[in-house]
Amino acid sequence: MAGSSFGTMFRFTTFGESHGTAIGCVIDGVPPRILLNENDIQYWLDRRKPGQSDFTTKRNETDTVKILSGVFENQTTGTPIGLLIDNIDQRSNDYSKIADQFRPGHADYTYQAKYGIRDYRGGGRASARETAMRVAAGAIARKILNSLVPNGITIRGAMIKLGPYSIDRIRWDWKQVENNPFWCPDAQVINEWATYLNSVCKNGSSIGGVVEVVAENVPVGLGSPVYDKLDADIAKALMSINAVKGVEIGDGFDVVALSGEENADTMHMCNDRLNFLSNHAGGIIGGISTGQNIIARVAIKPTSSISSKQISVDSHNHNVEISTNGRHDPCVAIRGVPVIEAMLAVTLADHLLRHRAQCGL
Repeated sequence: MAGSSFGTMFRFTTFGESHGTAIGCVIDGVPPRILLNENDIQYWLDRRKPGQSDFTTKRNETDTVKILSGVFENQTTGTPIGLLIDNIDQRSNDYSKIADQFRPGHADYTYQAKYGIRDYRGGGRASARETAMRVAAGAIARKILNSLVPNGITIRGAMIKLGPYSIDRIRWDWKQVENNPFWCPDAQVINEWATYLNSVCKNGSSIGGVVEVVAENVPVGLGSPVYDKLDADIAKALMSINAVKGVEIGDGFDVVALSGEENADTMHMCNDRLNFLSNHAGGIIGGISTGQNIIARVAIKPTSSISSKQISVDSHNHNVEISTNGRHDPCVAIRGVPVIEAMLAVTLADHLLRHRAQCGL
C-alpha cells in the first residue's frame, strides 16, 4: 500500500495490521552516534498503550518494542533502524459478524471500494493500532531533537475539550496532565469529564475531543517557503492521524475576528535580542519557525466502532442494522495525545535535518 511513509530527511515507514502477527516500522535518516536503546522508546510507548484506565480500550497489549537494526552498542549507526512490536491480544472473532458490513464513519467502505479487499479484523491498517509505531518513531525523533538542539526541544500535549466540555485556560497546569486519565491540564474538570464519559459509555456510544500540543525551544528558521512550509507539514502530520478532522496552528480560526493590529505579533529589541510581544501565529510565520513556542490544536472525531445500533449497508449492497462488538476507546482523543506529540516530534526532526543540510547549521 502506497502512503505508508512520512518525512524527507527523517523518514519512517510503518507496516502491519491491527490483528496481524506484529506491527513495525523502518526509520531512515537518523544521524549516527546518537545514544539509543529500547528503554528510550518504551517509555513513550507506555504512555500510549491501551488498558491504562476505565476510559480506554481493554485490549491488553504490552507494546514491547524490539530494535532489529541500526543500533550498535547503544548508539545509532546511521543505517535504517528497524522496530517491531508483537500483537499478543487480538480477538478477531469479535469482528466476524460485521465482516461484510460497513461501519458508519469508519474506513470499511472506502478501503473496500478502493482495493476490492480489506482486513475487517479490528480495521486492519485503518486501526489506531498503527499509531504505536508513530510513537516509536517519535521517540527516536525526540532523541535527535535533544541531541542536536542546545537544551533540547520539549513537546507536550494536553486534552483541552471532551465533547462539549472545555477546560478553563486560567487553571492550566502542566503538572496535572500526567496525573489523570484524560491528559487534562485543568484538575477541576476531571470529575465532570469522567461522569460525562461514563454516561456516553453506558449508552454504547462515543465522543470526540480537542488536543493542544506545544513545542518549546524550537530554533528559528525551520521550514521553507511555499510548498515546504513547517506549518503545512505539521498540519499534514497531524491530519494523517486516525480520526483527526481538523488542525489549527496558533490562533487558527479565531484570527478572523482580529484586526490587523491585534493579529500582528509585534516585535521589539531588548538587551540586543529580538522579542515577540504575542504569539498569534503559533510560532510559525511564512512557513518558517520564529523561535517562539509552536502551538497546534487537533480536533478528533468520536470513535466509529460503537455498540449502539446504526443503519448501514453491506458488501452485497443490502441495507443492514449494525452494532460493533469488541474493545474500543469511547474517546479516541485520550490516547491520541502521545500520538500527536510524536507526529509533531517527527516533523520537527525532519525539518531540523533538512535545515542543517541546506544551511549548514
